[in-house]
Amino acid sequence: MDLQFPDADALADALIASCKLFHARGWVPATGGNFSARLDERHLLITASGAHKGELTRADFMVVDVDGQPLQSGRKSSYETGLHTQLYRHAPDIGSVLHVHSVANTVLSRRAGTIVLSGYELLKILPGITDPSVSIGIPVFGNDQDIARLARQVEARMREPTAIPAYLIAGHGLYTWGRTVREARYRLEALEFMFECELWSDRRNP
Repeated sequence: MDLQFPDADALADALIASCKLFHARGWVPATGGNFSARLDERHLLITASGAHKGELTRADFMVVDVDGQPLQSGRKSSYETGLHTQLYRHAPDIGSVLHVHSVANTVLSRRAGTIVLSGYELLKILPGITDPSVSIGIPVFGNDQDIARLARQVEARMREPTAIPAYLIAGHGLYTWGRTVREARYRLEALEFMFECELWSDRRNP
């Protein structure tokens, strides 16, 4: 246990359990995806670059500050770390950020600038939604390799009053978040179920 961050091991274990679940469902092939949890106001635990998400151990996590700078020398975080840190800087109540690459979210994100979901009971797992008949839009951003520029686009969208705690990167995957690892995982599972339904619906009604 890191005495500076006494919750680090427990958070790593929660993320590992989530990653194993996601890998079993085919949402994080090979080294795809990245996962993080807040340690304190200025620091987060995040998967190191190159780690296979179905085989994670505590050693595959590292600590970075909210500007993305690693605390341990010689460790390299994912190049997408800036997308995690943007979220933690944006809202102090965000406790975990999860990113997966499922077939459903990847295919759908290549088709439109917004994925509209409506009529799903699982919409009620998202904050502020009590009526599943409402329509929500999950924004899709271009797969910009300039992470700082992409993070600025996400930040601008999150300032809109109707913002949902999730977004897609075209041809790349889903980001979602919550106050805890568990809440973020529930939201991710719900969204992936709805994305899969949308994909099946498209196949049945071309």
